[in-house]
Amino acid sequence: MLETTRAVRIAAVITALAALALAFGIRALYGGTLYSNGALQQNSGTALYASALYAGVVFVAPRSSPLVAGAWAIGLCWLIELFQLSGVPHELSQYSILLRLMLGDAFDWNDMLWYPVGVIPLVLVELLARTRGRRAQET
Repeated sequence: MLETTRAVRIAAVITALAALALAFGIRALYGGTLYSNGALQQNSGTALYASALYAGVVFVAPRSSPLVAGAWAIGLCWLIELFQLSGVPHELSQYSILLRLMLGDAFDWNDMLWYPVGVIPLVLVELLARTRGRRAQET
């Protein structure tokens, strides 16, 4: 079981790094700055942020089911987005680009829709991988 947990955590780290690299790559190619807010940069960044957060949830709880991890990831994304209504993330983002990337800057209903777009495909991939893994063990 330890090897399985380790493998899941390694996969989670790789997934998070890939999502972040893809998000930054899209911004670099199409916007050139972390503050660019074209539709492609904004929406892909939001979905990929959620993908990275899903990977973080899986890293912390590698034995959780994909559906539970997905629900946690989407819920956390929505909570962070709603926190932006307080104005605190906007203030913090003035001092740190890292905080801006983690907490966002301003509430956007559109983001609420893009978070599941980043999480649901990963949940489906993990469900498929687990199903294939079980079938392989049975044979």
